Amino acid sequence: MLDEIDKVGSDFRGDPSSALLEVLDPQQNNTFADHYLDVPFDLSHVMFITTANILDPIPPALLDRLEVIELMGYTQEEKVKIAERYLIPRQLNENGLTAEQFRITTKALNKIISGYTREAGVRNLEREIANVCRGVAAQIAEDKITSKNIKSGDIHKYLGPVRVITDIDARIAKPGIAIGLAWTPVGGDLLFIEATAMKGKKGLTLTGQLGDVMKESVSAALSFIRTNAKDLGVKPDFFDDLDIHIHVPAGAIPKDGPSAGVTMLTALTSLLTNRKIKKNLAMTGEITLRGAVLPVGGIKEKVLAAYRAGIKTIILPAWNKKDLEDIPANVQKSIKFHFVSDMLEVVKLALENGNWKKPAKPQVKKRKAVTKKR
Repeated sequence: MLDEIDKVGSDFRGDPSSALLEVLDPQQNNTFADHYLDVPFDLSHVMFITTANILDPIPPALLDRLEVIELMGYTQEEKVKIAERYLIPRQLNENGLTAEQFRITTKALNKIISGYTREAGVRNLEREIANVCRGVAAQIAEDKITSKNIKSGDIHKYLGPVRVITDIDARIAKPGIAIGLAWTPVGGDLLFIEATAMKGKKGLTLTGQLGDVMKESVSAALSFIRTNAKDLGVKPDFFDDLDIHIHVPAGAIPKDGPSAGVTMLTALTSLLTNRKIKKNLAMTGEITLRGAVLPVGGIKEKVLAAYRAGIKTIILPAWNKKDLEDIPANVQKSIKFHFVSDMLEVVKLALENGNWKKPAKPQVKKRKAVTKKR
């Protein structure tokens, strides 16, 4: 078992990945020689299992010798079952409690998962359960109580204020704000993208620690809107007297990747047409200059993040329809999916019709004929 193989690094002391190339290659590891012990080993019948959080840091030659099996994150229901069957009994034993002394309701577990943890696995969930167990054990040791049934309202007493807050309704109350879906090493996450405009002349400002790929997505989205202004209901010369500012909150966190192109374009269109984006709707996908929506990865993690946040509608690239096989059936029933291949379809699905006004045609003033009397 080789744990965290993506953390292997090379420096002046050597490069462990070079040795692993020979160790993990079944065609040549039958004569592997350990240079420290100077003893040959036959490793051809050994099965190596490696773990990694991210594939990018692994050298390509080493990754080529591995068969990659991607393990997706758990759903909230799966986390509850894991906690009830494994985590809670283990923490009861660790903290000297019995099943009669400590009970916790399913609602309380759901509150811990959604309000105090943010992860693909259950490591932090077990830590928070351990904190609750220690709090109950301390009360029993002080003879304050003899047993405790933890309910949803008791969690604040043991774990403090809620740490993960989802304020979707408040954040998308105005035009120019869209919700995207992003992949992170600890599971999927919601990505809020905000756009605003002020008087100026063709200025474009990007903030929020965006990487090169996301900056290019903004430029492509702006070019598409200018090219298709008539179809989108935007004034063709809107950019002549405007400065546009795109901001992605949580500015201290670096963000990059090809998944935000659709969201960037939708946020800009929402701003320029003064149309709000529909409630409980999120999207992901990359775009091209001609408006095609390209597929992206990490669909399961993104959909599960949307499900946890209460999103009811998701817009996905048409080519990602095959990825729904990985989504649990109960999640698929709770969310309505739209599969699109063109950005005009996205705009039609995502934006409300409330305040949209087509650009007014330029009015030509007619001169009145004046007859002068002599």
